[in-house]
Order: sequence, then C-alpha cells, then structure tokens
Amino acid sequence: MLGDRMQKAFNDQINAEFYSAYLYLSMSVYFEDAGMEGFASWMQVQYLEEQSHAMKMLDYVCERGGRVHLSAIDAPPAEWKSAEDVFVATFEHEKKVSGLINSLMSIAREENDYASESFLRWFVDEQVEEEASAEAVVNKVRMVGGAGHGLFMLDRELGQRTFTAPTGKGE
Repeated sequence: MLGDRMQKAFNDQINAEFYSAYLYLSMSVYFEDAGMEGFASWMQVQYLEEQSHAMKMLDYVCERGGRVHLSAIDAPPAEWKSAEDVFVATFEHEKKVSGLINSLMSIAREENDYASESFLRWFVDEQVEEEASAEAVVNKVRMVGGAGHGLFMLDRELGQRTFTAPTGKGE
C-alpha cells in the first residue's frame, strides 16, 4: 500500500509525464509546420515515450492499492525560434524531469518504501538516457550551424528513430 505522501508524489509525477508528452507533441507540430518531418518524427517518438512513462506510473499506483487523481495539463508552448531552440528546451526539460524523479526517489527512501524505490530505479536510468539523447541532438544541430545541407541530413537521421514500448511492468 502506498502512503499518502508517496501517492501524492506519484500523482504529481503522472501529471508531469503527461505534460511532457503534450510538450513533445507540440514540438512535433512545430517541426511539421516547418517542413522538418524527421525532427517531427523524433518528437513523436518522444511523445509516445512520455505517455508510456505516465501509464507505467499510473499502473504502478493502482497495483499498490493507491488512487490516481488526474489533474489538468498545462498548455505547452507552441513556437520556438529554431531547431536548436527546441532541442535546448528539450534538454532543459529532461534535466527538470530528472530532478522530479530524483525527488520521488528521495520520498521513497524517506518513507522506507522499498517497492517504490525499486520501481523508480528504471526511471532514474531512463532519465540518464533521455538527457544524453537530447544533448546529443543539441550538439549535432550546433555542429551543422542550424541550417543548410547539414540540417537536412540531420532531419533525415532523426526521422529514423522508432518507439519501442516497454515489454513489461518492471522494464
């Protein structure tokens, strides 16, 4: 059974994960409008990942006998200055989410909730990957100068990314 504090923290994080999905969907639309289908596709994969993270947490709260309380999702931004601006925002957002996950882990430890601590380890590891992935794209966009043939080639490369759903509850 989840304690009240842990349950509230998970509910807040579920909302944050759905916001992340919404943010990446907005970024995808921005890239679609700019004719950058590969960048848009990369963001659509990100959207699907964040949705799966939210559902994974939602399922966990239910499995532990908790109650999920969905709350309103804030509207994300819709405009950015450039591809670099979008990916800098993505990298900053992923660092923020890492902090939120770390706070959840701290609560689990303070509450001696070993099951939640075990569950959250996957998310801690996932955030390392999320930050590295976003930072790598920032670096590539900067390398090509944010324009021209390099950006076209990067758009093609990013379009190759695919979503792989987690295969089970603990993965």
